Amino acid sequence: MPLFWGSGQRKTRKVKFKWSCRRSDEDGSVCSLRRLCLLSLADNMKETWVKDYSDNYLDRYFFRYIMGPFSLLPGELVEELTQLLATRKQLFRAALHLLLVPQLRGLSLEKCPCLVTPPLCHHIAARCQGLWSLDLSGVQQLSSKVLSETLCCLPDLRSLSLAGTPCDRVVIQTITQCCRFLRHLDISRCRFLSPAVLLLLGVRSSFSSPSCPSGSLGSFKSSSCSAAFSPPPLGSLLALDVGIGEQEEDPVAAAAFLLLSLPRLERVATDGLGQACRLIRQEEFHQTDEFADREGVIRLGEVWQECIQRQKMDSLKEKGEGAAADEGVEDEDGKLWNEYCSDGEEDASRDEGGSSSSQNQAEEQRRGRVLSGDGCLVLRLKDVKGLSCDSLDSLSCLCPDIHSLSINVDADKDARGRNQEFLLASGLQMWSGQLQSLSVNYSGPLVNLLPALEVAGSSLLSLTLEGVKTNPHTPILELIKTCPRLKDLHISAEPPSTPQGEEDEDDQQDDGDLPQLPNLSCLTLKFFYEHSQMKPVMSWMSLRKALRCLLIGSPLLEKISLVSLPCPVNSVLLDVLSTAGQTDFASSADCPPMPLGRVRHIELPRTDVKTLTVKSVMQRSKRIKYVDVSYCWQISMNQWLDCKTLSKVEVVWS
Repeated sequence: MPLFWGSGQRKTRKVKFKWSCRRSDEDGSVCSLRRLCLLSLADNMKETWVKDYSDNYLDRYFFRYIMGPFSLLPGELVEELTQLLATRKQLFRAALHLLLVPQLRGLSLEKCPCLVTPPLCHHIAARCQGLWSLDLSGVQQLSSKVLSETLCCLPDLRSLSLAGTPCDRVVIQTITQCCRFLRHLDISRCRFLSPAVLLLLGVRSSFSSPSCPSGSLGSFKSSSCSAAFSPPPLGSLLALDVGIGEQEEDPVAAAAFLLLSLPRLERVATDGLGQACRLIRQEEFHQTDEFADREGVIRLGEVWQECIQRQKMDSLKEKGEGAAADEGVEDEDGKLWNEYCSDGEEDASRDEGGSSSSQNQAEEQRRGRVLSGDGCLVLRLKDVKGLSCDSLDSLSCLCPDIHSLSINVDADKDARGRNQEFLLASGLQMWSGQLQSLSVNYSGPLVNLLPALEVAGSSLLSLTLEGVKTNPHTPILELIKTCPRLKDLHISAEPPSTPQGEEDEDDQQDDGDLPQLPNLSCLTLKFFYEHSQMKPVMSWMSLRKALRCLLIGSPLLEKISLVSLPCPVNSVLLDVLSTAGQTDFASSADCPPMPLGRVRHIELPRTDVKTLTVKSVMQRSKRIKYVDVSYCWQISMNQWLDCKTLSKVEVVWS
């Protein structure tokens, strides 16, 4: 095989290294020696480390293996260096060739999809057969044949992201046959995939034994089904916005089959998921019979029965393994099951007495429902996306361990005349105190979501509200009070349609009882705008108080995005900058926090911010790396150029 040996023995030449005077990392923290070395490698990559290969070999020879300057580095360092170059937009073809070493375990090319070509995939398949994680999201210039040939050579993959790629049925079939350890799969936005193709991930055909895979689309309708088959142990499946099925109900049927066929699934995002949960909960399996017959798979009722039996035996194994070892009872599943059921009540009471945790009690109750034979199925899902409010009741019964939800809320009433906001609040009751992340897409007034946030807000670490409507009296401060533990807050809203007059200055400065978010690190307030409209209408003047509250009361903020706010922003920033830390928001008298002191990334498009204010923000935070002042009408081109030349911060203006 062709083999390239790195330069260094052919001739001696003087190399001039670039030495950076930096002592801090991208996030402002003090660099370790390891990090400093990686930064030095990145700074000198083009002119030193890959220059010989790039100048003399890159386009002249095809090397299957390369003994280059990074062959002796541990795989985790090569992975970190690759990510550093990709983040800094300095990963080019020659460098990537040398970084594809056998010890590499993780490779993400999502930030540079243009580099991924068929020849590069051949390099990956030949040199990196021990990969555990591969991310090719957004790559468009690969055929399904190239993808399949590459995946055939990567049997150890645990995580695979193919979102937005030409992934099709052949690729999915390759995954099920070759990637037997796969735990995470992202095939979102793959338009060549129909919902029925997803059955290949684990649903067996109707004419085969339980050891055979699905016969979907005829791909497995052969004697190959005689071989034992087990689906990949997927714990995470993201498959939103895939192609269209033959029938409108196909996404719902496919989602129901996947939920029951993948027992380790904890994170899922598929089309029709909410309706699938309701179908399973109400046991309306006959609705999928036509779909199952068309695709040549067993009917959903049979899959449900297998799932129930599997869950019973799993629970039995957990609870009775120790007793079975002592008594030597491991002969017949039926005998063991009967003995366990006869002692179920005694075991439940003993377990309840031995645990003071309410979560453990809920776990025991859940297992008890399954083992009692009442047909109550419990799924392991913890992170679910693509739901509607009317499916929350079914989801709460099937999935008591949910920690993250993404919900679409309709502003209209349901078929029974119930408000969707009421359904949302009542549906979240099941996970009150445990829900950590909530994303709501809602086109109604933001105030209508407060009851739901009062139910789930106490434990939330991340909150996203998309498309909400606001008015001058929207209680944004009440929202902050309901979610005191937030680390990420994202609100995308319509601005008030009616203007609001100036508020009283005394009321604006009354900070005594204002809430705070001391753990907040990422804040996004984005208001919709017309591109033809240069300045937003100042229709929500009282928003200044909430904004001031968020900026002063959140000293850990690292990323701020304030887009087209319907209130003055410049005066708020000046007020926050004048706060030296001795405020009611200080978390410690010995070390008071400094507002905006940890900001690394700030976006202020279409606001009234001025140049002097931007400079003051840049001086306040020594960690800041990026400032966006696009369409800020009070900043001229000369002022922008002045900001760019005075610091190493990337300042964007247009």
